[in-house]
Amino acid sequence: MTRLAWLSARDRPEAFPDPETALIEPNGLLAAGGDLSPERLLYAYRHGIFPWYEAGQPILWWSPEPRAILRPDALKVSRSLRRSLRRAGFEYSADRAFSEVIAGCAGPRQYTRGTWITPEMREAYERLHTLGWAHSIEVWQAGRLVGGLYGLYVGQVFFGESMFSRTTDASKAALVQLVRHLAGRLVLIDCQQATAHLARLGAVSVPRRAFLEVLASACEPPGKPGRWTLEGG
Repeated sequence: MTRLAWLSARDRPEAFPDPETALIEPNGLLAAGGDLSPERLLYAYRHGIFPWYEAGQPILWWSPEPRAILRPDALKVSRSLRRSLRRAGFEYSADRAFSEVIAGCAGPRQYTRGTWITPEMREAYERLHTLGWAHSIEVWQAGRLVGGLYGLYVGQVFFGESMFSRTTDASKAALVQLVRHLAGRLVLIDCQQATAHLARLGAVSVPRRAFLEVLASACEPPGKPGRWTLEGG
């Protein structure tokens, strides 16, 4: 029987157990504890592991089976979505309002009162943004931030963390812009867990082992961190 691994803040980043030993129930729970240092987070993502927990819980690390991904050439932009984006008059930027995007993603949702984007998590990703690893795509309408997404870009993989929308199709617009921005430099977007929303945009579920095999090559070398800019943004 697989037991949950416990980490301490003193453990080296590579102290994570093999993702294939993650629990079946709850699906993908691999370890607890440790910290959210840049070194540990970068190691975790490159090996198919991500943190997800709520206030009052220890840091929980996950690697679910199967894994939801979106390949850039599989992105589905329907006719109705194309029309919606043309009519919306959106403008786009990257890394201009990272703090505001992560705050938007941490805001209240219709389907839940709580948020997993705790102050500790926000601080950790703000630090990764300062270091050039975490990025945001912003969607603006009449000068107001109406949607966006954020995540980590390592090698040729974008590890999506969250997205938000304050008007129709704004989060979808952010995803379309992300794929356009990374055209020719992106193997896949890690969506972590499948949702109906992502499936409509082309996301699929793949075996964890296959996902890890892609990461082994697509995240090596890890690439150089830096700020993003969009043409005209």
